[in-house]
Amino acid sequence: MSYEIRKKVLSPEELKEILPLTDKQKETISQKRNELEKILDGSDDRLLLIIGPCSAHNEKAVADYMTEISKISKEVEDDILVVPRIYTGKPRTKGKGYKGPTSQPDPLKPINFNEGLKMMRRMYIDAIDKGMIPADEMLNPNNYPYVEDAIGYIAIGARSVENQMHREVASLVDVPVGMKNPTSGDLSVMMNALEAGIEAHTIMYQGNEVATSGNPLTHIILRGFNDDEGNHFPNYDKQTLHKIIRCHGKRDLENPVVVVDTNHSNSGKDYNLQEKIASSVMESRITLPGGSAIKGLMVESYLVDGAQKLGEGEYVYGQSVTDPCIGLEKTKKLVDLLSEKQKEYRMLKSL
Repeated sequence: MSYEIRKKVLSPEELKEILPLTDKQKETISQKRNELEKILDGSDDRLLLIIGPCSAHNEKAVADYMTEISKISKEVEDDILVVPRIYTGKPRTKGKGYKGPTSQPDPLKPINFNEGLKMMRRMYIDAIDKGMIPADEMLNPNNYPYVEDAIGYIAIGARSVENQMHREVASLVDVPVGMKNPTSGDLSVMMNALEAGIEAHTIMYQGNEVATSGNPLTHIILRGFNDDEGNHFPNYDKQTLHKIIRCHGKRDLENPVVVVDTNHSNSGKDYNLQEKIASSVMESRITLPGGSAIKGLMVESYLVDGAQKLGEGEYVYGQSVTDPCIGLEKTKKLVDLLSEKQKEYRMLKSL
C-alpha cells in the first residue's frame, strides 16, 4: 500500500464527549444563528461582519483576540452582527506548509490531529462563551460533524468551490454557507456552486446514504481573482456587484445575498486597503439598485498588524503566520466606520 495508518483519530462523538456544550452555550448558539439567518433573509437590516485572523494558529492569542472583538461587537451590536473568524484549516496550493491547527495545533511541531481537533473545538467554545458564534472555512467536509453543534457560519474557499463534495455537503448543513468565487474569477462557477448548495441531493456521507434538504442560506463571497501569471484583480466594484445581483434574478434565485471579502485578491494582498474596500462596498450597499443584497463583509484582523514567517526571527505574539491582517487599532477604526455607514444606509432607506 502507498500509505500507513499511524493512529486512530477521535470520532465526532468522542470529541463532543470530551468537550461538551453547556445549556448556556447552546442557547447562545441558537440565538446567534437565528440573528444571522434573519440578516441573510432580509428580516434584520444589520450588516454581517465576519472578522478575525487569517488562521487561528495560537490558541491563547486567538482567545485574547476574541475578548477584544467581543467588546467591539457589543459597542456596535445595533448596527452590526460580528461573527469571528476561527479558521482552523488552511489550503496549501502546492500541498506543502502549515495547514492549520486542526492538523497542527503547534505550527512548528509535527501533525497531531487528535490534539488539533480538541484545540479547534476549544477555540469555538471560547468564542461562544464570549457571546459570539464562530465562522470557519470548510476545507475538509468530513470535519463538519466535529463542529456541527457549535459553528455559526461556513465559507467554502476559492480552491474548493468547484468540488462536488463541498457543494453537496453545503446543502446538508444547518448554517449559512458562503461560496467564494474561484481564483480564476469565473463568476459562473460560483453561481453554479450557489445553486448546488441551495438544491437538495442524495449523497454518500460519513458511511451513509443521505438525503439533504438543500440550504437556502447558501450565498456568494466575492474575493477578487488572479490571472494565469498570479496577478491580483478586484471584483468588489459597483459594476460587478450590480452584475452579480442581476445574475440571481436571471437564475430565479429569490434571495440574493452578497458578501465581500476585503482582503485576498480584492486588496492585492495589501491588508491596509481593507478599510478603503469596506467603505467602497458600503457605498454600493447604500447607492446601488438592489444594494440591500450586499449583506456583509469579510475582514482579516488580529491583535497585531501584518504577518510573520514561521521559524524566522523573533515570534510576534498575536500576529498572523499566514496572510497579513490589520491589528486591533485599525480594526476598531474600521468597525466604527462601518457602524456609521450602516446608520447612513438605514437613514436613506427610510426616506
